[in-house]
Amino acid sequence: MASTATSQQKTRLIAISLSFIVGLGLMALKFYAYWLTNSSAILSDALESIINVVASAFALGSIIFAAKSPDPSHPYGHGKIEFFSAGFEGALIILAAGGIFYQAWPQLLHPHGLPHLTGGIFILVGVNAVNLALGLGLVAVGKRTRSLALIADGKHILTDVYTTLGVLLGLELVLLTGWHWMDGAVALLVGLNILVTGAKLVRQAFAGLMDASDPLLLQEISGILQKHRKSIWIDVHQLRARRSGDVIHLDFHLILPKDLPLEEGHREVKDLEKIFKAHFGPAADILIHLDPCEEPTCPVCGFDPCRHRQAETRQLSLWQTEVITSKPEESDQ
Repeated sequence: MASTATSQQKTRLIAISLSFIVGLGLMALKFYAYWLTNSSAILSDALESIINVVASAFALGSIIFAAKSPDPSHPYGHGKIEFFSAGFEGALIILAAGGIFYQAWPQLLHPHGLPHLTGGIFILVGVNAVNLALGLGLVAVGKRTRSLALIADGKHILTDVYTTLGVLLGLELVLLTGWHWMDGAVALLVGLNILVTGAKLVRQAFAGLMDASDPLLLQEISGILQKHRKSIWIDVHQLRARRSGDVIHLDFHLILPKDLPLEEGHREVKDLEKIFKAHFGPAADILIHLDPCEEPTCPVCGFDPCRHRQAETRQLSLWQTEVITSKPEESDQ
């Protein structure tokens, strides 16, 4: 298990380092294309590439820092640094959008010619092919290793791919029509597009830092509980879960028969911990609070025979997200 975590960390570091190195080369090519053509649209694309490189460097630092083990000052680990990384990247994207608007507006109002445009377009096509492969790879590795920083960096690069496609389309129209003002219009559209992307990243980072509910994670945990459900597990409630880097923190209340010996109750907790750690990894932080059954749980209890039963089982409790996250007073118990 420990070797798996180490392997995942090594994979993350290789992926983000590759993103940084490749990003530097692609950024240089885009600025070379701008130097050839003097195109505002290509400049807007190149400016976004600066953000790609800076964000990759910041993501590299966050991944290294997030891998540090918990300590007395940070008992929950250092994983939340990845939310800072995603938020920082979003803020930089918004800043880049402002720079693009500043450069594009004069070209829209007072357009100038675009020399060597065909050569610039060929360069952008090659850059975009590499960027597409890099972005898809980063997202895939990020999902496999549960790294928000890698996923955010990959999605940003994929946004850059769509941006470049838009730039290429606009420049092809300039070649066909000779309307040089379209170069400025395309640059403005690029700026608007990445402004929206930056805002989404900032919102996602803010939600993570504020421990906002993660519906997909809660649904995943609900499915695990349903899949491995035992009749002795009468009900579950007050589930809470959050991500911190590649670590999942979760806690919930588990209702067991009231006369179950302490040792058996402890064994059930250990069985659940093993199930979750097998799914989320050995670093998963799991806290399970045991509650004894009460009479109102009889209609949703499948444990039989039970000498304390006061009512027949009507239907087992459906451990859907809205049920297992509720507090006792909010449920049907």
